Amino acid sequence: MQATLEYIRTALAGVYDGGELETVCRSLCLEHLGIPQTDFWLKVRLEPDSQRQARLDAALDRLKRGEPLQYVLGFTFFCGLTFSVGPGVLIPRPETAELVEWVRSACAGSSGSLLDVGCGSGCISVTLASELRNWKVQGWDISDTALETSARNAKANGVDVRFERHDILSRSGKGCRFDVIVSNPPYVTCSERSGMERNVLEYEPELALFVPDDDPLLYYRAIADFGLDALTPGGRLFFEINPLFAVEMEDMLAGLGYCDIETRTDIFGKRRMMSALLK
Repeated sequence: MQATLEYIRTALAGVYDGGELETVCRSLCLEHLGIPQTDFWLKVRLEPDSQRQARLDAALDRLKRGEPLQYVLGFTFFCGLTFSVGPGVLIPRPETAELVEWVRSACAGSSGSLLDVGCGSGCISVTLASELRNWKVQGWDISDTALETSARNAKANGVDVRFERHDILSRSGKGCRFDVIVSNPPYVTCSERSGMERNVLEYEPELALFVPDDDPLLYYRAIADFGLDALTPGGRLFFEINPLFAVEMEDMLAGLGYCDIETRTDIFGKRRMMSALLK
């Protein structure tokens, strides 16, 4: 085992450092190569295995090119559940888990219908469906890859979520009614690219990330406008937001007639989540 760990560390020394490198080593051994945890922690000597070595080398080549670990593994953990991920869907982030917890706590003990706009991997809709068993949950996206991934994740996690192809910018889905609409839409402006990690820019889907510099609230405005008709009286919006535009978001929602607007910070102290009530 020690020889395998040193092999991985040497191969990835210029890609990861410190604790991150050790996390990758552990993930590759336990989750990619399937080495038993006891053998890993006790550093039991591994017998030579050409298939295992070939599998490891293929993974290392992908990681050295900058591909995210989650894509190499083919899955990630989110809110205690396992989600398939790959090129074409965003990798779930810890900040999104905070948004999910806010929605879960707000909806616990009640029932209704909930829509996840831009469902991606299904991390929001599937997690909420698993937590809110009395709620009917739908997920919308314009990406066929995202919808296929979401459906696969719903099945794997034993929940019933209805996934449909809709474009919120064209008001597709008009006539539907929901008690809650939640979304983590594209919100990174093109001018913010320079501050982003290479593995995000080169591998994660641009369609799910970026908005024009001259219209950073593009998707939020479309969803909020849709909500004026789609939300039931007293219905609520929940968003993950770009901290740079929190004030503009609050003004936009108030201008459309929403009230009880609340903004919360994430674990990094950034204004990352927002909720608003339809009168």
